[in-house]
Amino acid sequence: MKANELLIPVIVTLILLVGVFRGVDIMHEFSQGAKEGLCTAFEILPSLILLLTAVGMFSRSGAVDVVAGVLSPVTQFLGFPKECVTLAVVRPVSGSGALSCLENVLSQVSPDSYAGRVASVIMGSTETTFYTISVYFGALKQKAYPAVFAGACLADMCGFVFSALAVRLFF
Repeated sequence: MKANELLIPVIVTLILLVGVFRGVDIMHEFSQGAKEGLCTAFEILPSLILLLTAVGMFSRSGAVDVVAGVLSPVTQFLGFPKECVTLAVVRPVSGSGALSCLENVLSQVSPDSYAGRVASVIMGSTETTFYTISVYFGALKQKAYPAVFAGACLADMCGFVFSALAVRLFF
């Protein structure tokens, strides 16, 4: 057995031992934590359903292709591969949709090509921004400010541009 396979059981055991040593009612604390987690999950569920519905409609309506077509002149000027434009449009909205776009890119071009490498770097260095914002602000029971969306979109754009730049510099 490897050391990394023992890490989680050792951590759980240490937490239980510290709880017992301090005289904490571990069962009560565990059930309270589970109750709070379930309440949070039920509170953010409507936001998640709305987001998943909107992502499905956005993807299946063909709007992704329209947005990618509109962005093509800008991305060509920046040296961003055209095969990755759809991935860049979908990535902030849907992780599974972005994974499907990555599969499409890698089936069209070689994984070792410029576009294949840029797509791989994008998947590893960017986030499903709108999903993350929805979950975090839903858990906080607050409305997300427009500045949060603007900052997140700017961070995504920087991630896309710098993904292409990093592939050019290092490969």
